[in-house]
Amino acid sequence: MSSIPALSTRSASGRKLTDVHRFLHLKHAMPLFLMILPAIVYFVVLTYYPLGHAIIISMQDFHMIGNSKFIGLRNYTQVLTDGTFWSAFGNTLFLGMGILICGFVAPIVIALSLNEVVQGWAKRTIQMTIYIPHLFSWVVVGGLWIYMLTPDGGLVNAILHVFGIPTVQFMTNPNIARWVLISVSVWKDVGFNCILYLAAIVGINPALYESANVDGANRWHKIWYITIPSLTRTMKVVGLLSIMGILRLFEQIYVMRNAVIEPKVDVLMTYVYDQGFQIMNIGQATASALLILMFTLFLTLFTRRLVRYDEI
Repeated sequence: MSSIPALSTRSASGRKLTDVHRFLHLKHAMPLFLMILPAIVYFVVLTYYPLGHAIIISMQDFHMIGNSKFIGLRNYTQVLTDGTFWSAFGNTLFLGMGILICGFVAPIVIALSLNEVVQGWAKRTIQMTIYIPHLFSWVVVGGLWIYMLTPDGGLVNAILHVFGIPTVQFMTNPNIARWVLISVSVWKDVGFNCILYLAAIVGINPALYESANVDGANRWHKIWYITIPSLTRTMKVVGLLSIMGILRLFEQIYVMRNAVIEPKVDVLMTYVYDQGFQIMNIGQATASALLILMFTLFLTLFTRRLVRYDEI
């Protein structure tokens, strides 16, 4: 019977040691918690609190001044039954998929081409030239291209006239304007994505190319069987980031659109802007913004599962 008090004493001492270890561990980890505290506060104050408040506003007949009446899901119903919303949704998919496909393929082709350039100065010059547009805001880029594409005095039409091609109404023909917006979007960001691929190419093991030379592989075989497969991880990251931005197109559309082409180029985010700041229908604008958020979340999760992003 005397062993029972001894066992209880050992158990108590063991618990004390465990508590001491936990305290010491927490004490050592406290600086790390303090380091991430500003980030936590940032996301809570500037992300999660506004998101929660937006959910409340989306269920109200919201007014900037005065009381806002709770109306449940009426704003969501009005958005989902609004033909303008679905027209903007279709435009978003067309423009977004065009930017996604062209913006995914173009930097890979350019990076593979630059990797074959032997002269270092030529490679650096081309990299700098194609990267510079990424540094400019869409206000600058949009204004530049609108000026270059004008029918009277625009650089592009002036070049077309040299080859005997009649004037093209780039920004007043809705079908052409769509492809202009896609092309300008790809042109602006192709340099940034190209640098990502070039960095990945530099990290490829040179021994793979040496082995290919021993086996008698030509340049095309080395690109197809070594370089491109080695870029798979970078492709997944760039592709996922591009897909996440499909439904959030706004700046280039807002800067370059006009009254003639609006029905064919207005996207979901311009719909939110028009509802919120032009019509001052804050509740419906917030509801549509939350729907876009849910669509983006679903699209991102679907893409992660489809391309097995977690395996990179």
